Amino acid sequence: MKLDINLQTKVAALLEDYPELESKLIELSPAFAKLKNPVLRRTIAKVTSLQQAASVAGIVPALLIQELRLAAGLSVFQYSGEEGGVDGTEAMPDWYDESKIEIRFDARPLIEAGKAPMQDILKLSSELEKGSIMEVATPFRTIPVIDILRSKGFAVWIRDDNSFFVYR
Repeated sequence: MKLDINLQTKVAALLEDYPELESKLIELSPAFAKLKNPVLRRTIAKVTSLQQAASVAGIVPALLIQELRLAAGLSVFQYSGEEGGVDGTEAMPDWYDESKIEIRFDARPLIEAGKAPMQDILKLSSELEKGSIMEVATPFRTIPVIDILRSKGFAVWIRDDNSFFVYR
């Protein structure tokens, strides 16, 4: 029995059951081309839900699910387009202050080399002193990492260039 496609479905599980949907994902957003990287596919894709992936790609989650279900030959629901868009930016929080940036980490070279930066980011965040900020530069929104940081009690602000700031 094939996997159901919904917002909680993990990207790796989706592509394991429906390998043909990789091209559909890439067609929907160039951000999904990163799935061709075997390291990211074995790591990030296993913990990233389709809802998180939609946010990374800047796609309305309901539209992503509808398109994937349609391409997989599953029943679809009526998408009206009124479910709201994905805003590319967040308002600057009160805690942000450029002078409080203690750690700057550029994850782009790691990602481009096929490595997952999650453990590096989590380790560096644990070294942040109270009231300090860490800046992380990424080529796309790393929503699973951001969700983990938020679950650990950090405040996170995502800037429109995909950089994000972690505040302890």
